[in-house]
Amino acid sequence: MPTPVKVLVPTGALGAGCPEDAFQRGVSLGPDALAVDAGSTDSGPYYLGAAVSKMTDAATKADLRQLMLARDKLNVPLIVGSCGTSGTNAGVDWMARLCEEIAVEEGLTATVALVYSEQTAAGLAPYLARGAITPLPPMDDLTQGRLDECEHIVGLLGYEPLAAAIEAGADIVLAGRTTDTAVIAAVPLMRGLPAGASWHAAKTAECGGLCTVQTRRGGVMMTIDDEGFDVEPLAADNACTPFTISSHLLYENADPYRLTEPGVVLDAKGATYAALDDRSVRVTGSRAELKPYTMKLEGSGAAGFRTMVFTAVADPKIMDRIGDWLSRLEAFLREGIGKVLKVAPADYQLDLRPYGWNALDPRHAPTERPPLEVGLMVLVTAATQTRATEIAKYCNPYLLHFPLNLDDPLPSFAFPFSPAEVALGAQYEFKLNHVVHLDDPCELAVTRTFIAGRGEFHAAA
Repeated sequence: MPTPVKVLVPTGALGAGCPEDAFQRGVSLGPDALAVDAGSTDSGPYYLGAAVSKMTDAATKADLRQLMLARDKLNVPLIVGSCGTSGTNAGVDWMARLCEEIAVEEGLTATVALVYSEQTAAGLAPYLARGAITPLPPMDDLTQGRLDECEHIVGLLGYEPLAAAIEAGADIVLAGRTTDTAVIAAVPLMRGLPAGASWHAAKTAECGGLCTVQTRRGGVMMTIDDEGFDVEPLAADNACTPFTISSHLLYENADPYRLTEPGVVLDAKGATYAALDDRSVRVTGSRAELKPYTMKLEGSGAAGFRTMVFTAVADPKIMDRIGDWLSRLEAFLREGIGKVLKVAPADYQLDLRPYGWNALDPRHAPTERPPLEVGLMVLVTAATQTRATEIAKYCNPYLLHFPLNLDDPLPSFAFPFSPAEVALGAQYEFKLNHVVHLDDPCELAVTRTFIAGRGEFHAAA
């Protein structure tokens, strides 16, 4: 029977922090592995398209230092997934640079495996040609042209390339884009523990303390065994309950019982959740079904340049008929952009977002009670920054004075800053929501190693 495995998950995102007292309590419990996710698509396509991290060097380095010091003390594997937010090769190299700096500063040495998951349109072309790339709803079949539109493409790794790196001797694994759960499930699965318990535990802990009562008090310790798994908060004054644990299967998941991972589907219909005490929960009965191995692809490509103008409106007459005013303003602006600037409708996008009045869900009917004030964000997107800013500047005077009716006295609104136009730079959009079918879970991963603390790290070409 396999030996139980303890996995310490300090936080849901590297750089978000784990209180030191909670973290050190977790270290004192003797984990067999340290695992943390460092990326997401939650903040949109920019970070993948531009291949930059949404987290700062300082915040990421603070969390990584905490983990590296603990790893050195415990002599257990440390796995970081989706490095640099989007898991590009540049993101992995960025994390490796921080790892090298910490090793030098703390006098540490460790074997580091860099597991890259970035793909190229040319490299995926043979898979596309033989029908090995299929769409996920609501996307259409993929074309080579669509692949070519992507600035960066990443594949979401399963646990296998991570486990292979550890089995080859890595102390620290810094991986490209992975599923959120793969980093947590890797060590339990490679040590022979059941897939159902391992993947369910990983899903539960993917967001650190989000499965606890006090979600900002640090992460959790997962103990996976041959029958199930236990969940315990790292902070002594925090707690898990059967409700907080069972409900996490609904987080970013449409099915409350089933979760699809590369090569496997978690089935938690038969799972039971029982309180071990007033702060820990035991889960049993999770199962896993094998399926053909697929890797999800994420791609982001250029979508022009954007300039923003923001104005604040509190005129009672306009607030009483805000929908009419917005419609008239947009029509007026579009007519002027065409006649005065000679810009065709197909050559720009104009987006009016009235925060304070149905901006987040414009499908809703206008509220019966008019708002007291609205913050109107106007976004202009065009092929160049110059053109986007030119259109935004044309809009400027009408975002300061535009009446409800043409014969009304001019109202005055408020720009919160000057200049009113803010260039937002290059924009990106997601291009892919597809999976590629693989014969080998590791065939699209590339791994290289270096010894941190010896000056061996060099960014990939």
